[in-house]
Amino acid sequence: MGDEPTRVLKNRESLTNAIGPIQFMNQVHGDAFVVTQSISDIDPTCDALITDIPGLALAVLVADCIPLLLSSTTVVAAVHVGRKGLTNSIARKVIKEMRGLGADKIHAHMGPSICGACYEVSPEIFDEVLRSHPLAAAQTKNSTPALDLPKALIGDLVSEGITYEAVPECTLENNHLFSYRRQKNTGRNAGVVWL
Repeated sequence: MGDEPTRVLKNRESLTNAIGPIQFMNQVHGDAFVVTQSISDIDPTCDALITDIPGLALAVLVADCIPLLLSSTTVVAAVHVGRKGLTNSIARKVIKEMRGLGADKIHAHMGPSICGACYEVSPEIFDEVLRSHPLAAAQTKNSTPALDLPKALIGDLVSEGITYEAVPECTLENNHLFSYRRQKNTGRNAGVVWL
């Protein structure tokens, strides 16, 4: 949002030239995923892509949400995990689907996202998220309600027996990363995974 369409296309073309065909998605903060076998001219409307096709790269775009990349020797997934995705258990649903497709040892890579001290929310949203994810409880530096989505997602991954790596950078605090909260109209950070 806010980027020139020609710039976006040029950036995507550069990424494709570097790593090969990439499937993007039309992300909507939901819990739907798509298992893809080939590149589509139309980005599927979902918040996670899964494939078992070698060489087919999957991309997730974020500006404060968590870019979650899941990999195994036979199946990979790119997952957009925001507040709604977390509470709708999108990561757990994708892990279940990957295992159904034959994935054995799954490893997670969590890219930069907004940190718990920066993700201020209303008391109502705070209570809503904590009902399903108590590990998300956080406070801002001013002691107002906040959500630590990475900590809560790590709790989900560990409970599913998934190993993980998490980049500790906060998108709001790091000026080299895009942040919707900081910039309002913003570009996107991309996470890409492939077999």
